[in-house]
Amino acid sequence: MTVYSIGFTRKTAEQFFGALRGVGIKRLLDVRLHTASTLAGFTRGDHLPFLLRELCGAGYEREPMLAPSEELFRAIKARRIGWPEYETAFLQLMAQRRVEDRISRAGFRVPTVLLCSEPAADRCHRRLVLEYLNEKWSQALEVVHL
Repeated sequence: MTVYSIGFTRKTAEQFFGALRGVGIKRLLDVRLHTASTLAGFTRGDHLPFLLRELCGAGYEREPMLAPSEELFRAIKARRIGWPEYETAFLQLMAQRRVEDRISRAGFRVPTVLLCSEPAADRCHRRLVLEYLNEKWSQALEVVHL
């Protein structure tokens, strides 16, 4: 199963929705802790479901279980911890939440993209989520970062 990830920062609405349409996304899984971002109004939680449906023919789902805790989010944003500490703590959080047992693999049978704000996946928790699930699900996912 191919699953995609995308960040919206540094993208115009045209680039963002064009990338999703280009790979045929039918489901967006929002893994952000906060969905009321002011960085890009088109990704606000109250606008995004409509825009996805109208522009891409895709559905919207929010999954807070795949977001960092508020404490972890604030620690990395305030630079009280570095990326290596964040990565370790976030993976421990995924294990504590047992997300591999609580997230349906079947949902990934349709073209799915995980959404977060970071422009690149290398330092974003969406990459960690997909790597974690892939490890737990015996490499069932082919991951493509848009």
